[in-house]
Amino acid sequence: MDLAYTPEEEDFRQRLRAWLAEVLPKLPPRPDPLDWPARRAYDMGWQRTLYDAGYAGLHWPAEAGGRGATPTQHLIFLEETEAAGAPYVGAGFVGLLHAGPTVAAEGTPDQRERWLPPILRGEQVWCQGFSEPDAGSDLAALRTRAVRDGDDYVVTGSKIWTSHAEVADWCELLVRTDPGAPKHRGITWLAMPMDAPGITVRPLRTLAGSAEFAEVFLDEVRVPVRNRVGEENDGWRVTMVTLSYERGTAFVGEVVACRRTLRLLARRARENGRWDDPAVRRELGRLNARFTALWRLTQWNVSEAEHSLRQGGKGVPGPGGSVFKLRYSHARQELYEAAAHVLGLEALDLDEEWAQGRLSSLSYTIAAGTSQIQRNIVAERILGLPKGR
Repeated sequence: MDLAYTPEEEDFRQRLRAWLAEVLPKLPPRPDPLDWPARRAYDMGWQRTLYDAGYAGLHWPAEAGGRGATPTQHLIFLEETEAAGAPYVGAGFVGLLHAGPTVAAEGTPDQRERWLPPILRGEQVWCQGFSEPDAGSDLAALRTRAVRDGDDYVVTGSKIWTSHAEVADWCELLVRTDPGAPKHRGITWLAMPMDAPGITVRPLRTLAGSAEFAEVFLDEVRVPVRNRVGEENDGWRVTMVTLSYERGTAFVGEVVACRRTLRLLARRARENGRWDDPAVRRELGRLNARFTALWRLTQWNVSEAEHSLRQGGKGVPGPGGSVFKLRYSHARQELYEAAAHVLGLEALDLDEEWAQGRLSSLSYTIAAGTSQIQRNIVAERILGLPKGR
């Protein structure tokens, strides 16, 4: 793993930094975080700004409409945009960070041409229809059925925790197409238009008061067969590609954000006198070491993906993403627990960013695969331990 930046990469950093300094002061005010239609418009407006400047899909391959930048340049982009306070992907999270990359890696030329440019231009939002009410953390236990009827699949079932469903144009949807097959072998990955007849979206309000998730009910929804990514009943393999992106690289920007939050927390501790407590200093120092280690792990995962590309592969993150996701989920919770020790009652004020961050952090040991699932993946696929009974 090479942790040093080349002169070309440092030049890229300086040019990006100068562009951000020019464009960020011109952005409109951020909308109410609970107003998702307004947030969609704001997030997609920022995505269009990135597209016009040549920074959209920075690390996507050129044949998928991206810039074809190296994974290291992508890390520099995340570092600089976070340091400058640029908008995050927001409502574009699913499309830009895992649905789009999955289509780029597994889709047909027609599918890549049809779906990827609108994602990059900020014209379409995707949601994720994976989890189901009765499946728990066992994603392969899904029951939503898709029956082939000519050139369509007829889909019936329900999904839960569907990210951004209320403002989405498309859904990356997992369905069961062969109920008689072993559960991992009868699954298919579909792209479902969210304006199709038979779809009902019911927003779910979180502890933090936001509604970025929803229940989605599907009543004989017709999805064209040409919207299938991969072969019928090969959806589990395609899903592993999606989850590799979701766990391996989709949270990278948030590590940068957490490191910034930790620096802010240390500054607040110095201001309010809590820095004089050795226990507080030890806690913040320990967190600094953990987030530094997570950033190095991120660089390792990126280096692995970059090596895959050089060897003619697709650059899909490996199972090391589960190590990252597992440790990051807990480190984020520990960060906001430390904030409570430093800030006291201020950390409980729901109108403050600290309380919102704490409530949000509670979901990270569940989102994108529970910590228990991540431990199984690490044990079986990295350490080579036998499967549990």
